[in-house]
Amino acid sequence: MINMFSSFMITFREGLEAFLIVGIILAYLVQTRRTELNKYVYSGTGLAIVGSLIAAVVFNLLAIQFEGRNEELFEGLVMLIAAVILTSMIIWMARENNNISSTIKEQVEGKKAYGLFALAFLSVLREGIETVLFLGAAAMNTETNAVLYGGVAGLSVSIVVAYLVFRYSSHTDLNNFFKITSIFLILFAAGLAAHGVHELQEAGVVPIIVEHVWDINHVIDERGTFGSIMKSLLGYNGNPSLIEVLTYVGYYIAVGIGLRVPGRREKVAITA
Repeated sequence: MINMFSSFMITFREGLEAFLIVGIILAYLVQTRRTELNKYVYSGTGLAIVGSLIAAVVFNLLAIQFEGRNEELFEGLVMLIAAVILTSMIIWMARENNNISSTIKEQVEGKKAYGLFALAFLSVLREGIETVLFLGAAAMNTETNAVLYGGVAGLSVSIVVAYLVFRYSSHTDLNNFFKITSIFLILFAAGLAAHGVHELQEAGVVPIIVEHVWDINHVIDERGTFGSIMKSLLGYNGNPSLIEVLTYVGYYIAVGIGLRVPGRREKVAITA
């Protein structure tokens, strides 16, 4: 269940961002009486979804090709890349979430048919590729079916929420939502970073200076029920190496520094 929750939150957050971007573009076209260009936005969105599905298939094919040390190396690199991308997205949202609507409208302004197609395509494809990468990294450390079910559920709910935002709200403030989900995603990304380092140590790429800084598996067994929950959500390891501990702590320090850099201050509401 906890594995489904993790994947649910990932696709819910990523899906909602993608659909809100498309919604803002369409709303702006309505406001500027350029609805004849809607079809290009829909086409770009549809093609981006197909591209994301192709990326998911390719990722899965690549993942099953590796065995032994190569598998550990592949998993470690994917987890670290996913953690970096996820963190950069969180920091960007923290700096710019008050201005997303105005930023998108600035990008739409003056664009013609194929420009809008490209904007919708690239915006949705970016979110789709990120989702594939995050879910792929999560699936390496848990049950694939649970990740798949949670991912589909999260994407479905994000569609409904995005629709409700633009259907029933003229001024919707999503700041609190993104702040709350960012906390969860930061915890998840920290676990990905630490576990990615663990995999690279298993592959012999990263040195093991101190193999076990402590061993508390007799208190909270990482293979037990509660330990598995902690491992899925926080990257818990009952007997981590020194490099894993430094990575985990260093990640939070780096994120804290990144979040302290201010973005633009003016507040702009998402309007339908």
